[in-house]
Amino acid sequence: MIRRDALLLGLSTALALSLPALALDRALSAEEQQLIANINQHNSAIRSMAGRFLQIDTNGGRTEGTFFLERPDKVRFRYNPPSREEIVSVGRGFYVLNRKDETYYAYPQDTIPLRQFLGDQIDLLSANVVNVTNSDGYISITVVDQTVAGTVQVSLIFDTTTFDLAQWSLVEPSGAELTFSLYDVEKDVQIPRAFFSIPATYKGVDPSTR
Repeated sequence: MIRRDALLLGLSTALALSLPALALDRALSAEEQQLIANINQHNSAIRSMAGRFLQIDTNGGRTEGTFFLERPDKVRFRYNPPSREEIVSVGRGFYVLNRKDETYYAYPQDTIPLRQFLGDQIDLLSANVVNVTNSDGYISITVVDQTVAGTVQVSLIFDTTTFDLAQWSLVEPSGAELTFSLYDVEKDVQIPRAFFSIPATYKGVDPSTR
């Protein structure tokens, strides 16, 4: 897994550093279009997923945890201790929960590029794609969105044999980068409904004061 993480992290970091433009500057080849169409079809058919993730931040900090995904628009990332944070989408926004303080803050779902992978039907060919790179058995599809905070960029990296999502790299308007690698993934699993909800006792807070 370490060798694969190193390969994918290097690929996504190179893309993040070389993509200031906001539109693809070339036409996709027929092979690329077919590959992306296959990725769309394969992943749209997967209605739920669960597994583990490794997050690497800009400073090289590594954090692990578990994730649960259900289409459309539901996902939960639970960080391992000592972290008390979780990231949850309940279909109408992304929320960052703090289990210790019992608080949360929210971002609108339509301003998060990752939504391109969470929809009922995935159509990356219709997304705001700025780069496509096919290398060493993986294809990276980079999309950007303009948000209230600035330009956000996500590179989605798929295995070209299985069409599975292997990793994504998020570049925030500040330039900070988070990379998520997925492993031990199970598909089409039953996920409790409570995993995609916010406890009633949690209090909403302003993210600028966290």
